Amino acid sequence: MNSYLIEHWLDITTTLLGLLYIYLEYRANILLWLVGIVMPALDICLYYSHGLYGDAAMAVYYTLAAIYGWLVWKFGRKHLQKKGQEMPVTHMPAHLYPATISFFLVAWLATWYVLAHYTNSTVPVLDGFTNALSFVGLWALARKYVEQWLFWILVDGVSCYLYIIKGIPFKASLYGLYVAIAIMGYYKWKAMARQHQTNLTGDRQH
Repeated sequence: MNSYLIEHWLDITTTLLGLLYIYLEYRANILLWLVGIVMPALDICLYYSHGLYGDAAMAVYYTLAAIYGWLVWKFGRKHLQKKGQEMPVTHMPAHLYPATISFFLVAWLATWYVLAHYTNSTVPVLDGFTNALSFVGLWALARKYVEQWLFWILVDGVSCYLYIIKGIPFKASLYGLYVAIAIMGYYKWKAMARQHQTNLTGDRQH
């Protein structure tokens, strides 16, 4: 048992941090970004040792993105946001979808090409997919868009499968749980966005 824990300690540690991260994300708590700095730093070692080079590279990006996300949540502003008010949860504006989809497709093809030609990755298509969509998901999370949960449902589902076939059981279980929590998070944030819109309507009427 001890040898098993020693062998998988990094997987277990990042899994526990991942649970804390998604709980804070579900609650829309800014502390999620602090966890988001530590967790991917450990993930770099975990993924690289299992040949998931795309995920290892993404973990570097996650660390930087967590710093960006904290700054946006702390100091960012949205249309009609009151001075001193915490940045609200809102829906992603429709005009952003074409550019977002285009960016995802280009990022997926580029990541797929790099993994297929410059690494010995055995899953370049799926690894590239999760990495490209994670770029979009992190950006949408940093902007507090409800739809970020939809992106993560896809990322988490595919990632769960990848970790199963790569022999990272705790991380696979975590991402399976992520899918369920992401579904609940989508409806929670949708309600938060609806409440924000109701408050704006009430303010206009007064």
